[in-house]
Amino acid sequence: MKPLLVLGATGFIGRHVASRAGDREVVTTSRRPGAADLRLDLLDGDALREALRVVRPHAVINCAGAVAGSVSCLVEGNVTTVATLAEVVGDTRVVHLGSSAEYGRVTEGVPITERDEPQPVGAYGVTKLAGTALARRLPNGVVLRVFNPFGPGSPRTSLMGEVATQLGSGETEIRTGDLGAVRDYVDVRDVADAAIAAAEAEVTGVLNIGSGTATLSRDLVTDLVSLVPGRTLAEVRSGSERSAAVPWHRADITAATAALGWKPLYPRTASVGDLWRSWCEEEGC
Repeated sequence: MKPLLVLGATGFIGRHVASRAGDREVVTTSRRPGAADLRLDLLDGDALREALRVVRPHAVINCAGAVAGSVSCLVEGNVTTVATLAEVVGDTRVVHLGSSAEYGRVTEGVPITERDEPQPVGAYGVTKLAGTALARRLPNGVVLRVFNPFGPGSPRTSLMGEVATQLGSGETEIRTGDLGAVRDYVDVRDVADAAIAAAEAEVTGVLNIGSGTATLSRDLVTDLVSLVPGRTLAEVRSGSERSAAVPWHRADITAATAALGWKPLYPRTASVGDLWRSWCEEEGC
């Protein structure tokens, strides 16, 4: 059986995709030397073409991308790399990870379907939508629009990673921005399972990948803070502009369930608990 080629395999989602492939052979890539099976700059079309020739993958799962930085960095990470892949991949199966940020502001209380028109409100969402447009032109490609992933290994730069870092530092008051936004938080392991399922499925277009549940960010953070006795939560600053501009998101995952035979398995409490345990194992508690 041909292997899966995981691009961006040292990132948050990519690590979980690589680790959850079961008996499938996986070849991983990263820009950092020694961090994966192959060192690969996704802006280098010749190098990517050669990697595809050598690996001969059954499918490419593109977990690479930029979540922050200047507009030029976001364009490079979320658009140019996808354009490079599109130029060299041919008819190889491609699973590209998009983002719920592509949808932007939506009608509150109405789950988002793939038929809803994307209206991103910031540079990140705009660049992810452009990458999605390129990926949708591939003859054998599918885009998974991932909502808000969290769980074991959450990056320090993410909301839950930042809170875990404060908890681990011994701070008694956990300080955050405004937590009034409602989001569809989905366990990163469920996202990884969806990506692997999509590599095997004969489906194209766009599929929403989320929990199908709307969760107040404050409730999610409170779940984590409550795991450490004696800690209190204080929302001491404004939230991000993106959160303020997009107050509510919830995915309709009906299409993904039907197309992939997939559904999210991890309840919120398990995801939060496993996040904290993984942080303690890596950092010490």
